[in-house]
Amino acid sequence: MTRTFCILFLWLPVWVLPQNQFQKAFVKEIRPLQSNIKIAFTDTQNNHTFLPISIIKGKKEGPVFTVVAGVHGFEYPPIVATQELISEIDMDDLAGTLIIIPIANIGSFYTRTPFINPQDKVNLNNAFPGKADGSVTQKIAHFVATNIIPLSDVFLDIHGGDASEDLLPFVCYYDNENYPEQTRKAKVLSEISGFQYIVSYPFTLKDRDPAKYVFKQACKDGKVALSIECGKLGNVQKEAVISIKNGVYHMLSHMKMYPDTIKTPNQTLIQLNNQKYIDADKRGIFYSTYKAGDSVKKGDRVGYITDEFGTKISEFQAPVSGIILYKTSTPPVNVDDTLMCISTYE
Repeated sequence: MTRTFCILFLWLPVWVLPQNQFQKAFVKEIRPLQSNIKIAFTDTQNNHTFLPISIIKGKKEGPVFTVVAGVHGFEYPPIVATQELISEIDMDDLAGTLIIIPIANIGSFYTRTPFINPQDKVNLNNAFPGKADGSVTQKIAHFVATNIIPLSDVFLDIHGGDASEDLLPFVCYYDNENYPEQTRKAKVLSEISGFQYIVSYPFTLKDRDPAKYVFKQACKDGKVALSIECGKLGNVQKEAVISIKNGVYHMLSHMKMYPDTIKTPNQTLIQLNNQKYIDADKRGIFYSTYKAGDSVKKGDRVGYITDEFGTKISEFQAPVSGIILYKTSTPPVNVDDTLMCISTYE
């Protein structure tokens, strides 16, 4: 009895304090108001990190719109775009509340590490719903899943091409038959975002399956959830930053949360809903003359792998005809690395 009590007493403040810090900032009734906070996380391996969160409460009441960037810390255009949004949003013109996480994976960002947090070797975009008593990355996932997603009317997760990825800009959502109205709204927000390519994924999760991805967790929880993919190869492209910001402004305007003076491009929307992946079957050096956005036909030779001496050890053909959404564009590859995603419409 005594030992159990002591464990609970020591563990409880570690979780309650960050939770209370966020809740205290969120529930303030003063409008307009901006609160920039850092939620600290530690784990039993003595890892330390934090989650930066900006809560922007508009002059008028309205929906809660959450924007998350930097789940992968090497995806820079989303991070820069969200920082600019934080400074640009005029609270007097905002109806509702914006929750913005500009860099969800601080450990990855400051070490320039693709995909994972080097502190605990966990990929945040593979960690949801997380663990309250897990490693620091698992704790961040749990915090977002239990504190931020439940408050959100719309949950937007922004990604880009990581250090090795060439990527075609697109916006995507899950076709979740469990929540048809939320799916419909996510589709509408995708279509008015200003992005030409609209990608939908089937939602096949069972109730007990982990969501893994952050916006898939929001979708599983019945939220209007979607994701922007924009930017590539671990660089900051100015046009990508602008496209991301414009997408957010279009969505906020559609929800009557913020005025939108940005002209929507006159373009034909391209719907895609069937993704096929080519994965590496060997470790070696990858060669391909194709780039993201190229069209391929089924059977086209789209790349090959050599060993360290340049001897070809594997070759790849397109499994379907379609458009390359993203691909590996740096030479080194390992077994099971995704080399290419080809998307089409069925």
